Amino acid sequence: MTRLTSCLMAAAIGLPFLGTAASATQLTVYTAVESDDLQKYAQRFNEAHPEIEIRWVRDSTGVITARLLAEKDNPQADVIWGLAATSLLILEEEGLLERYAPAGVEKLDTKFVDPAYSRDGKDPSWVGMDAWVAAICYNTVEGARQGVPQPTSWEDLTKPEYRGHVIMPNPSSSGTGYLDVAGWVRLWGEEKAWDYMDRLHANISRYTHSGSAPCNLAASGETVVGVSFAFRAARLKSQGAPIEIVFPEEGLGWDMEAAAIVTGTGKAEAARTLMDWAVTREANELYNEGYAVVAYPGVAKPIENYPTDIVERMIDADFQWAALNRERVLEEWQKRYDGKTE
Repeated sequence: MTRLTSCLMAAAIGLPFLGTAASATQLTVYTAVESDDLQKYAQRFNEAHPEIEIRWVRDSTGVITARLLAEKDNPQADVIWGLAATSLLILEEEGLLERYAPAGVEKLDTKFVDPAYSRDGKDPSWVGMDAWVAAICYNTVEGARQGVPQPTSWEDLTKPEYRGHVIMPNPSSSGTGYLDVAGWVRLWGEEKAWDYMDRLHANISRYTHSGSAPCNLAASGETVVGVSFAFRAARLKSQGAPIEIVFPEEGLGWDMEAAAIVTGTGKAEAARTLMDWAVTREANELYNEGYAVVAYPGVAKPIENYPTDIVERMIDADFQWAALNRERVLEEWQKRYDGKTE
């Protein structure tokens, strides 16, 4: 691949091509990190390691996961950086992740590291970065104009006054959508969760492919209620959007962004350098600029528009269950609800 070709490929996904050394190692990294933060993270890594040129390939969680599975026999990525832990558990089951213990991984909160590391003493196949948490975006202006009250719970969204006023992500393409579904199953069990989603579906105007889109649409007034995640909601509110952020009283589903090396990469040294950087205190301080919960203990500072007790509101997530049952759950979800997907 020529440098010109690499630059064009980077431009095609709307992200800068980073790196200036003519002999730099070229690394392909698949990611679902939000675009506005990815540019910042990429710039900081490049300042520390100009000897590595990264071609960033970004899309939503479901799309990146499906792409990696489709490329199983001919992997195109060297590193996965910023993808849902539930997706990485699926990829691990398929033998797509190479075990590696980044320098300093022992300093991370153990729930952000592959359990095999602390349980069995194995090098982890993945390491976490930060947690993203379910939230509801409510447009106060449109809510008042259309007589739609601000919800306080997940159950509120099934009431008649919300019919046609709710947008949420499709869990097949969106990691946020899937953490919602998995979270509801964890809260209520499968039977009650499907009953809830049946009732919620009656009020949904459409499902989006992106997890941030419902909150963006609520912020612009296109919908009154957007089921999204706290990072996007907090940022839009700070930018002046007329929204209130609702953290439903039943509890909040969540997942973590995580990183891993793809098995068989021919760029092992550069891949390990990126993994080493991803677990540093400096990197976690960057994550904390948008996310209230990060992997490195003692780093997280309060984030504007997040509740101070956000950790206590997060449910006891079961990532293993969510990963092992993902295909079955998504097939059922599509059969029931996919007709309203944009």
